[in-house]
Amino acid sequence: MPGENRWTLVAGVGLVVFMATLDATAVAVALPAIERGYGVTTSVTEWVVLGYLLPLIAVSLPAGRWLDTVGLRGAHLLVTVGFGLSSLAAGLAPGIGWLIAARAVQGMFAGILFALGPVIATRAVRPEAGGRAMGVVTSLGPLGAVSGPVLGGLIVEALGWQWIFYLNLPVCLAVTLIGLTGLPADRPLVPPGRGLLAEAAVLGAALVAGMLGLSLAAGRHPAWLALAIAAVPPLVVWLRMEASRDTRELVRAPGVAGPLATVLLISLGAAAVDFLVPFHLQSVAGLSPSAAGLTLLAFPAAMVPAGLLAGVLADRWSAAGTARLGALALTAGLALLAPLDQTWDPADVRWRLALAGIGVGFANGPAVTLIMSRAAARLLGTAGAAQSLARQLGFSLAPALVTTVWAGYGYAPAGLRAAMLPVTATGVLALAALAVSRPVRQAREGDGDATGTGQGRSRRASGA
Repeated sequence: MPGENRWTLVAGVGLVVFMATLDATAVAVALPAIERGYGVTTSVTEWVVLGYLLPLIAVSLPAGRWLDTVGLRGAHLLVTVGFGLSSLAAGLAPGIGWLIAARAVQGMFAGILFALGPVIATRAVRPEAGGRAMGVVTSLGPLGAVSGPVLGGLIVEALGWQWIFYLNLPVCLAVTLIGLTGLPADRPLVPPGRGLLAEAAVLGAALVAGMLGLSLAAGRHPAWLALAIAAVPPLVVWLRMEASRDTRELVRAPGVAGPLATVLLISLGAAAVDFLVPFHLQSVAGLSPSAAGLTLLAFPAAMVPAGLLAGVLADRWSAAGTARLGALALTAGLALLAPLDQTWDPADVRWRLALAGIGVGFANGPAVTLIMSRAAARLLGTAGAAQSLARQLGFSLAPALVTTVWAGYGYAPAGLRAAMLPVTATGVLALAALAVSRPVRQAREGDGDATGTGQGRSRRASGA
């Protein structure tokens, strides 16, 4: 990769990550319209969401290993075009089966995109700009998640649910052109081997069992434990597979496990807030859906500029220090939200949400920067996949966790407040994970990752 910073490439990657994340949440608003249009039941329609999320998470780690063996230019073009074409197929679906199948393919390409984004952002800029590049990508991704329901509702009402997918097409076309001009030709593109497909199948089996178990646990169904136990054998098989070697090596690398845990915990806390607070605003505070939505916008409105500022601080001060500052702000915001007092007016909720959003923005990008900079050069794809998997697991675990606690109180307002306690703990645990996770190099040389590059500086300087 040439020595100059390629910000157009970073922005393009961030934009397609935004669209892929948006699709995960925006389509939920369209489910009633899809149900009516195809004349199917809700139990079938929900697979429009699950059909996207399950392959997205299942292919994350295999996709990372595949990215470590192929050229970035070919991979970028393949997955961007594939995501666009599968979006078109979803919009043109003549029946619910076609739509679910198209969503599964779309989710598979999205999983590869989420792993690819941090890798391209890392290589598109010089080491001293790595934090800012990661701030762009990691700010746009969560923004897509939290803005999905709002934008999805507007699109469905104005244009029809199909346009949730059609709008991906011009974005994918633009990002494809950016990749063609911005990424140099490198290693050839080769298909994934049978080992990668087997790894995806094993992880997918564990994922389906685990997700179903969490869903039943939230509903207090007695079968949840059996399903949770059923997720263990596939995980054991995966750990004994040669395919898991790179992931195990990455997690054991000095200073990587803590930022990975931080990404998971931050995502879990943010998704839990996005799930719980709307119930408080509408069921307890008595706000209308539109007023509740406007109040919730304080979270992404604070998160995005904080994420961009965090990138600057990570480059000029310290990625680790910026992430710890963010985890501290997130903990404070969650703790202040925890009472969920029914006497609060919307302004009381907004500033608390804004503080939590600032915490997510400050912690998320620098944590990913630490992961990518501390990973070995040959494991950049695996590192990008691992942080994506951690984020998606956080988003997936949050509803089940808080609903399980809330259900224990008969879905009363007291249960909302009780559920905020483990949510607040995610910020504390993220702070602890960052505090104990210091690479050997930093301990020996002082501020070895002061710019968020540390080992990554020497790695990228050598042409990685």
